[in-house]
Amino acid sequence: MLINVSAESFLLPHRAWKVRFVGESVDDVGGGYSESIAEMCDELQSEILPLFILTPNGRVDNGVNRDCYIFNPAANSTEELNMFRFLGILMGIAIRTGSPLALDIAPPMWKLLVGLHLTCEDLAEIDKDYVTGINYIRDLPNESEHFEALDMAFSTPGAAGQEVLLSSTHDRIVASNKKQYVQAALDFRLHEFDVQVEAVIEGLSKVIPVPLLSLFTGVELKTMVCGFPDIPLDILKSVAVYKGVEQSSPLVTWFWDTLEAFQPVERSLFLRFVWGRTRLPRNIADFRGRDFVIQVLDKYQPPDEFLPESYTCFFLLKMPRYSSKQILEEKLRYAINFCKSIDTDDYARITRGDGEDSDLDLGSQ
Repeated sequence: MLINVSAESFLLPHRAWKVRFVGESVDDVGGGYSESIAEMCDELQSEILPLFILTPNGRVDNGVNRDCYIFNPAANSTEELNMFRFLGILMGIAIRTGSPLALDIAPPMWKLLVGLHLTCEDLAEIDKDYVTGINYIRDLPNESEHFEALDMAFSTPGAAGQEVLLSSTHDRIVASNKKQYVQAALDFRLHEFDVQVEAVIEGLSKVIPVPLLSLFTGVELKTMVCGFPDIPLDILKSVAVYKGVEQSSPLVTWFWDTLEAFQPVERSLFLRFVWGRTRLPRNIADFRGRDFVIQVLDKYQPPDEFLPESYTCFFLLKMPRYSSKQILEEKLRYAINFCKSIDTDDYARITRGDGEDSDLDLGSQ
């Protein structure tokens, strides 16, 4: 397990490991590595692994950050905490290499990772209804009949939905222990993630100097780890080079117009198709001199019957010389949605009879 690998192995400036997918024909010079990171992020935010859960706001469809995840406070076994440590290692690698992780983690989690304490306002960002309920109890008149009518247990729901007892001496909330209850409930919820956060930071410490995290805000740390979820096309255009076609040609204009019209999720699919990633690096420097190569070839005949190809290791898109923007858009959209796998068995390369060798996503497969 990578959690047991020495820290020095994670300190490389570009990538931390080389990938060979079992049963797949991949010579990993970058694309396979990027694909492995993308698949890890997909699994982290799925039901396959227990590390993340959707925010309570998301589960009840109320408030902000409904599409974001929080650390699962119920994931506290030895194995699960080791997983959180590896998550920290992944975050550190992302910072060191400039290869962002496609993780949708709620802002309060990032705040905890830079050493800041949560407030009620932070809690409302992930569980609005809970804060509303706590404020209601806090503001109840002290007349005993109000509490008798409500008949509330001296317990509180956690972020994962489990009911947690807050006292061994109090069974119900009454006027005399109302303040004690509110304080105990908030103390629990504001520190509910401490064990998981500690494990993530322990993993981060294997790759980066953790004391420096206190120099950043949670938002800044999120940007360093995850880049930008929306793919800014101006950055992509600035690193684009063209082969077999002029930048001013109608085909290039159609291509960029198509990407402009794509929804954010489609842009992420496109980036994964051509580079094995779902997010761009934070800035031009993090591209490490890598150009986005758009190559147009006349070997595809008739061109409108072929899909584009990508070589993820080389950030290379090969396109036929399509006859119209409509056909380009149709072929590109099909390729990014249905041709996600790296060439797995040499079938496409053998049937085409070419000798090209790379991490290849074949749209014309």
